[in-house]
Amino acid sequence: MELPLYNQKAENIGKVDLPDGIFNLKMNEDLVHQVVTSQRSNKRQVIAHAKGRSEVRGGGKKPWKQKGTGRARVGSIRSPIWRGGGVTGGPTKERNFKKKINKKMARKALFMVLSSKAKDNQLFVLDNIILENPKTKEMAVILKNISSLMAKKPTTLLILPSMDEKIKRSSKNLPNFTAVEARNLSPLEVLSYKNLVLVKDSIDALNKTFKK
Repeated sequence: MELPLYNQKAENIGKVDLPDGIFNLKMNEDLVHQVVTSQRSNKRQVIAHAKGRSEVRGGGKKPWKQKGTGRARVGSIRSPIWRGGGVTGGPTKERNFKKKINKKMARKALFMVLSSKAKDNQLFVLDNIILENPKTKEMAVILKNISSLMAKKPTTLLILPSMDEKIKRSSKNLPNFTAVEARNLSPLEVLSYKNLVLVKDSIDALNKTFKK
């Protein structure tokens, strides 16, 4: 697949060949859905927890004797049917949302979503990004230039061959924009952004990391 190559001023300076094995695959929605669902599940944190009757403080002594009081028999004041008692069927910290997905499926799904972005004209290739200083203002100007190429401009993901400290610091305060290393790319991350900006050297990084 061949796409235009731009500089950081959004000027067309040539063309770049993208490997078909990464950027020209047919979409398999079932596979992508399976991988993205597993990645979302693996990010979940088990926070909600309700104490059961064995975890609630107190309730070790039988409130009253079994017979002779006229009251219903009770073994503990922490019974789930009592106020202040344990919870039955509540959320627990023992839950595990982890889902396994093999590497081959994850790679295939990544290539499919990258191919989809390329076919939908939502992938833009830059020769390089060079900042003189790690300033948000400089990065904002570059992003504004690149945005002029985009039909839809809500969110942008910048894919770098390796993390540049100046780019990292200057992009932290930019809304709807994130910079990421090519080796850390995932289908979930790609689908979370409308536009992808790919620095040319990232193509080799993708090949090196995922085409093993």
